[in-house]
Amino acid sequence: MSGERLQKALKEYRRRYRRVTQSEKSSVLNDFCSVTRYHRKYAIRLLNQSLDTPVSAGKRQRGVTYSKTALRVIEVIWEAAGYPWSERLKALMPLWLPWARKMLNGLTEQVEQQVLRITSRQIDRRLRKKKQTLKRRLYGRTKPGTLLKHHIPLKTDCWDVTEPGFSEIDLVSHSGDNACGEFVYSLNLTDIHTGWVETRAVMGRGEAGVVDALDAIRRCLPFPLRGIDSDNGSEFINYHLYDYCRKRHIQFTRGRPYKKDDNAHIEQKNWTHVRRVFGWDRYDTREVLKAMNDLYTHELRLMMNLYQPSVKLRAKERVGSRLRRRHDAPQTPLDRLIAGRDPKGLSPAIQKLLALREKTDPFTLSVTIETKLARMEIVRRNRPARQENIVILQQHTSPRGGVSQETSHALPKASLG
Repeated sequence: MSGERLQKALKEYRRRYRRVTQSEKSSVLNDFCSVTRYHRKYAIRLLNQSLDTPVSAGKRQRGVTYSKTALRVIEVIWEAAGYPWSERLKALMPLWLPWARKMLNGLTEQVEQQVLRITSRQIDRRLRKKKQTLKRRLYGRTKPGTLLKHHIPLKTDCWDVTEPGFSEIDLVSHSGDNACGEFVYSLNLTDIHTGWVETRAVMGRGEAGVVDALDAIRRCLPFPLRGIDSDNGSEFINYHLYDYCRKRHIQFTRGRPYKKDDNAHIEQKNWTHVRRVFGWDRYDTREVLKAMNDLYTHELRLMMNLYQPSVKLRAKERVGSRLRRRHDAPQTPLDRLIAGRDPKGLSPAIQKLLALREKTDPFTLSVTIETKLARMEIVRRNRPARQENIVILQQHTSPRGGVSQETSHALPKASLG
């Protein structure tokens, strides 16, 4: 029953429902529900209305759950935090909101409750359109090393460590669309237990330069470096790094050739901590190298390790043709580092980091990072342009001893971005 017939019948039932006694209303209600197939509670509400009130044409609209101000606050924090995915964004909200009160107008207690109450799925839906501009491709330029492979053991099992210090390392090239000549690499190190990340920029991928950058990272870590795991690139599989680890009692292992899953932790950090920050442009000057290390050792280090939560994979389960992954609750690397420890027994380095997080504004860190990146881009674009054809005669130490010369060849013009 619908349309005019429903309106006429409803009007007649309302008259009957008002005339009969309380005991007879039940039979009228049963008769009305059998004709219209309405739920009894909804039928009672219709029959108690005035005679000429029509039946609602549509469903009741749900009220506004999250105001425009709350969504704007979420978007501002998302942009300042470097566009983390929804689970991490929800986890960092309580850490960033105290600082958001100082820089955002209209942040009332009601708005804060909405920001803290929103689910990760709802965040994905609200930010869906803005996320489409962040998709890019990743490529690398490492070459396999052939020395010392029989001395450095393979590691094919999963990481199952309960203390910090065991890490994966990798190099990320900043060659742009031209790999000729010398350019900057980023040496990335991530701790397996805590997710702590340290990065240094080096010019080229020479063996001595990589060891010096790793030593600088080791001295900066808030915990002792106990082990490293690398790929099979010649920048790692060499006597310089092998002797460095042996003298300092650092476990040195490597993954299988052409098996990136063996170094899955560092491959993921290469994207979040390097590519998303510097992109795929070419960096090949000493000025840019110095600026990158300044950013790596100051603002970017604090942002990623003190204010950016990360998740750890706990289990994988295959359901039909799909692989379901289960992660733990998002935590910052600093919070993972102090989890389960006595606050009085923390090392001075960790206590210094905790005090630094209490007084450092993450929004200021974000603005400083963007400012330094903008200055770096100006320096990169203003570097001297290469000639159309450059003939070089490169002289280098041969891996087998002595000096070898490469054949002269022409280089194409480098891209200026």
